Amino acid sequence: LREACRQLKRWQELDKYHGTVAVNLSPRQFQHGDFVARLEEILSAAGLPAEFLELEITETSAMEHAGESINLMKRLNSMGVSLAIDDFGTGYSSLAYLKRFPIQKLKIDRSFINDVATDSNDAAIAKSIISLAHNMGLKVLAEGVEDKHQMEWLRARGCDQAQGYYYSQPISARQMEQHLVGGRFVSNANVVQLSLPAASQGMDFIEELITEGDA
Repeated sequence: LREACRQLKRWQELDKYHGTVAVNLSPRQFQHGDFVARLEEILSAAGLPAEFLELEITETSAMEHAGESINLMKRLNSMGVSLAIDDFGTGYSSLAYLKRFPIQKLKIDRSFINDVATDSNDAAIAKSIISLAHNMGLKVLAEGVEDKHQMEWLRARGCDQAQGYYYSQPISARQMEQHLVGGRFVSNANVVQLSLPAASQGMDFIEELITEGDA
């Protein structure tokens, strides 16, 4: 987390990238008693405004001690940090709690995307999650997109974003810099806006960047 914030600030100062960075939180991090204070210190040390950070929390982590999770999420939102529920559909979320979570995005677990273009059950689940997210005013991102058929199916159903090997394998910060031009990510990347026309497969239009890791 500290390194992701430091790296993004560096790219901002070099006028290489001006989008957000998303970082996975481990359950241990999310449930740590002084997490908010630690995060404030990390952002301050990096000189990074909180609105450039998105934290990804697994569905299971969010539901464990749900009341406390909601309070913590509200504190993070009040700082300007955006929140996403990761691996959605694999945990045990209660819709009653989901509507209370102050989140901005749902990420559909890759297990529902693998056969989404050919399996009617996976298709029904993915379509329902997309509809649920949009009806709640949330963005929705599909994980594990690996081929054109999956991408086209998701685009046709209005999925906002996707990430996966169809766009890029994980790359290092040094490799990433080769694709950062004028504040945007150019060429292939892990996250793209599916609302773009088919001809716009280049990453000139990228708005968000996903970084894996807990540290």
